[in-house]
Amino acid sequence: MKTIIITLALVFTSLSSIALSNEVKSTSPANANVYFITPVDGQTVSSNFTVKFGLSGMGVSPAGLDKKNTGHHHILIDTNTLPNMLAPLPATDKIKHFGGGQTETQLTLSPGKHTLQLVLGNHQHIPHSTPVISKKITVIVK
Repeated sequence: MKTIIITLALVFTSLSSIALSNEVKSTSPANANVYFITPVDGQTVSSNFTVKFGLSGMGVSPAGLDKKNTGHHHILIDTNTLPNMLAPLPATDKIKHFGGGQTETQLTLSPGKHTLQLVLGNHQHIPHSTPVISKKITVIVK
């Protein structure tokens, strides 16, 4: 009986979070594109380097501001699998949030090869119904 109650609670919680995510999911225009201005794919950088974000077909707005055809940037660092695109992106050491509407940042990474990828999130940090995701690039930190 206890197992059934726990299972039902987990199913209800999962369905509730999917329903919530669908309620705040935003659409993106077909021509939306997010990309790195700098660095470029394969570039060798120092351990502390500037990253500039590019966005076309949409505008940048801070988290919390629900404005059509806008979003804010998130950088995925050394991530092999995309996070759940139906839920708010978590803030971790591998997923950096730029909810203030920033279009550039300074990153500090250890020496070696690293991958970077941008994901646009809506006012609630949830990727758009058609996610706006950059090509993954590689940087070599000296």
